[in-house]
Amino acid sequence: MPHIHEKIDFTVEVFIVFKNKVLLRMHDKYKIWLSVGGHIELNEDPIQAALREVKEEVGLDVELVGETPRYVLPEVPGYQELLAPRFLNRHRIKPGHEHIALTYFARSKTDKVVAGGSDKSDNWKWFTLAELNDPKFGIRPSIKFYAQTALKELAP
Repeated sequence: MPHIHEKIDFTVEVFIVFKNKVLLRMHDKYKIWLSVGGHIELNEDPIQAALREVKEEVGLDVELVGETPRYVLPEVPGYQELLAPRFLNRHRIKPGHEHIALTYFARSKTDKVVAGGSDKSDNWKWFTLAELNDPKFGIRPSIKFYAQTALKELAP
């Protein structure tokens, strides 16, 4: 989806773990390894956006990992607690435009990626912990940190 606000957008990023590997995709525009993710649409919450982006980009059904508070407000119709992101950051995309990214971790029951939708990139890779540290891949430090943390927390 294109940017929905001139100055700042809310996005989700999902670091998906299968066994002892984490999935990264080569961004088609910026040519860097990133997690699966994208913009949160106006009609969805971050959880819906994370699951939609994963399904659209890599065709996986995943389980987001974390704790959802069990508090309920019966006097407030439609009230719902949401799974908190594992990390939260704000970063500049270009001068005058930034993203607030909600970073989630997820588990997949398969490593069979099926790229789809309107995404142009079908360049993806399941990285081991050792491969994340291999300089030949040129993975940005922040992406490497999130991916390593996801593996340390979710890999068997």
